[in-house]
Amino acid sequence: MDVTDIGSTMLDHRVKGMPGGIAPFRLDAIGARGWNVLREDMTLPLAVLKDSALTHNSHWMRDFLVRSHAVIAPHGKTTMAPQLFARQIEDGAWAITLATPQQIQIARDFGFSRIVLANQLVGRQAIRYVLDELKRDPALDFYCLVDSEAGVAQLAEAARAAKVGRPLQVLLEGGMPGGRTGCRDRESGLRVARAVKAAEPFLTLRGVEGFEGIARGATRAEIETTVRGFLDLLIDLARACEAEDLFTPGEIILSAGGSAFYDMVLARFIHAGLSRPTRVVTRSGCYLTHDSVSYRRLFADIVDRTPAAAAGGGLQPALEVWAYVQSRPEPNKVLLTMGKRDISADDPPLPQTWFRPGRAAPENVGPGHVVTGLNDQHCHMTVPADSPLQVGDMVSFGVSHPCLTFDKWQVICVVDDAYNVTSAVRTFF
Repeated sequence: MDVTDIGSTMLDHRVKGMPGGIAPFRLDAIGARGWNVLREDMTLPLAVLKDSALTHNSHWMRDFLVRSHAVIAPHGKTTMAPQLFARQIEDGAWAITLATPQQIQIARDFGFSRIVLANQLVGRQAIRYVLDELKRDPALDFYCLVDSEAGVAQLAEAARAAKVGRPLQVLLEGGMPGGRTGCRDRESGLRVARAVKAAEPFLTLRGVEGFEGIARGATRAEIETTVRGFLDLLIDLARACEAEDLFTPGEIILSAGGSAFYDMVLARFIHAGLSRPTRVVTRSGCYLTHDSVSYRRLFADIVDRTPAAAAGGGLQPALEVWAYVQSRPEPNKVLLTMGKRDISADDPPLPQTWFRPGRAAPENVGPGHVVTGLNDQHCHMTVPADSPLQVGDMVSFGVSHPCLTFDKWQVICVVDDAYNVTSAVRTFF
């Protein structure tokens, strides 16, 4: 992998967050400009990543996986920032997980050589591209999912015609009733796995996969029961495939684990009871940046189920968005320069700190400051009548669901704890 070319990306005032009137400069020179967010060297709204939190979260996950005897293939769709992919690989990630053909193309452009497509590979151009890459680069270690005999037949036909010289590796996907893709039961899963076996040497079955993050229920206990049942289905599929000798020689891959239940996945998969060596792969994408709302709540559940997850202080939010107070038209209402074009609207953003330019340091936002709505470019916030906020003040917001904030920014500045801009990452959505 080599992401150095990203550093040559030219930045100017057309990139959101960059000040007007500046001459174009290279992305990898941004740290040399001496910019500081609190000094108003950049325009707001502005998304930033706190480097100390990124480092902490990366080390936390590495230690958690060592204790769990598993590896991670983090989902790149969260950030679509190859510089962060590289950071994750350098810190021990086994692979990068992706979701679409376009995402594969981006990862391949920067030389990532082990890729899990956590999706079905369908469509003439997508299949052609992957097979061409497998033929061009013997070092490419690629996996995709299958959940139907029709999908297996399409892949096998294309692989046969492409004459790659080695099989396309697939994982059998299990699914939930009413959910997304994946075989719903053992019988249908075995039919698909047998079809893969019959398609050798063009396809080869490497393991079993699923995504438990869509489990729903009226209570946390009900959701966790659904997750456990789903993990049992995946293990049952793996045992049945092993019993019929449907897997290719070598280790069997068991993979699941979004960013909500990976502790349950690892605890169950480590004791799957397969007779052959097994590689347990989780795919959390949000651990690196974490968030301040949804995944913060979900991580509290992880700690409740798995107290060892609290080691080292747990995960820390790394991503935040800063905006100005632009109006206080009513005693209990302020409007800020941030909206749905800048931050995820899955849950209301969380006001965290405020800063008046010229003061020493940001202060915590007090109780009663609540985001009540987002327009495209405006944030509505209810405040106490005695709130100190006034026009021109800066407010930082924690995000919910980091994926949907990343995709609103071409470039995201990385800052130290004093909000000095030290570097930047580019996204490829």
